[in-house]
Amino acid sequence: MTRRPTIGDVAKLAGVSRATVSFVLNNRPGVAVDTQRRVRSAAEGLGWTPSSSARALSTGRARAVGLVLAREPELIGTDPFFPAFMAGIETVISETGDGLMLQMSRPENEVDTYRRLAADRRVDGVFLTDLRADDARPALVAELGLPAVAVGAPDSGTGLPSVNLDDRPAVREAVRHLVDLGHRDIAHVAGPDEFVHARRRRQAWSDALAEAGLPEGTLLPGGFTAEGGARATRMLLERPTPPTAIVYGNDLSATAGMAVAQDAGLRLPQDLSVVGFDDVPLASYTNPPLTTCRANPVSWGRASAQALVQLIETGTTADMDLEPATLVVRGSTGPAPVR
Repeated sequence: MTRRPTIGDVAKLAGVSRATVSFVLNNRPGVAVDTQRRVRSAAEGLGWTPSSSARALSTGRARAVGLVLAREPELIGTDPFFPAFMAGIETVISETGDGLMLQMSRPENEVDTYRRLAADRRVDGVFLTDLRADDARPALVAELGLPAVAVGAPDSGTGLPSVNLDDRPAVREAVRHLVDLGHRDIAHVAGPDEFVHARRRRQAWSDALAEAGLPEGTLLPGGFTAEGGARATRMLLERPTPPTAIVYGNDLSATAGMAVAQDAGLRLPQDLSVVGFDDVPLASYTNPPLTTCRANPVSWGRASAQALVQLIETGTTADMDLEPATLVVRGSTGPAPVR
């Protein structure tokens, strides 16, 4: 295996001391211009790059930000939101030289995961996603002295800087869109009740029905998973009078619900209209293309990373409100069937 070039190698090639190399490569003043050029040329010629551990020791920083996902491991890879969210983070930290440390944790081990990250100084700060009612994590990261940004937590009183995207207007617009198409029985397959954003989407669905003068529709849990969306859809279709439209908590559960409905012989949207949430790339390629609420997880990740990097570097960052989610109408919604 090829040995990694060291500062000593750079110093020997440039004909200077290790201290001089360190000064030049850390952009410290007091080194002659010609010497700087010689050192940088030697470093480039050798392919020298700073080791993360050495840089952490010299700066007191881990040069990494953390994202802990406390979901069952087998479910993480099926949710297309987080890969897009992480892609947005990477667009920022690739420019700052930081890395993203992703930690999978079962819910019961979540607190220990944060404590290990802080104790081992493996990250300089963390993103708190999937905020919950009475979430203990804001107090935990404060206790640990770990800078943190709350992602999607308007009005939650976390005491942390937050990057918010209001999902309620799009859900209300989705219900109004269905009402305008003649639908009067509009069900909701919701995300986990402990998540703040799942509760907001459920409340927006309920409020929009009330604003339209319609009775409360059927509410079933879907858990933001394909399995949960499929199970809830089967239950809805087995009702004596199934709903003519279903609003799902996310695109993954909606896509699974569409497949279940089609397997049951229903035509979409002639017999059933479906609305998702997130607008993941797959949404425009389903059959029919999925009407959904666009949240743009890449932009969300980018804004969250900008806020966390600023918090780490300066000790403060302002709350940020992104453009609210918007309804994207595609082929999975149509006029209500005549019964």
